[in-house]
Amino acid sequence: MTISFDLQPEIERGLLLRAQAQGISLSEYVQQIVMREAKPWDNVSGRTGQELIDMSARVRGLLTDEEVDTLFARNPSSSRPIDLS
Repeated sequence: MTISFDLQPEIERGLLLRAQAQGISLSEYVQQIVMREAKPWDNVSGRTGQELIDMSARVRGLLTDEEVDTLFARNPSSSRPIDLS
């Protein structure tokens, strides 16, 4: 598929500089961006960013700050042994 669109000159310059920094053509760089953005997110079942924001807004405020602190509390102790093998 071929897609054509006009870029503002400053956007084109910025993309070109980033492409050159990676040693690839502007076309290759834009294709990488499109491929990365079009890839479905495995961990969110293909939901869009706005869908995730809307879903989060519906549950915001269901827990008090104290309940959140209890659920996500961390042990601040740094004296626990850590196996690095």
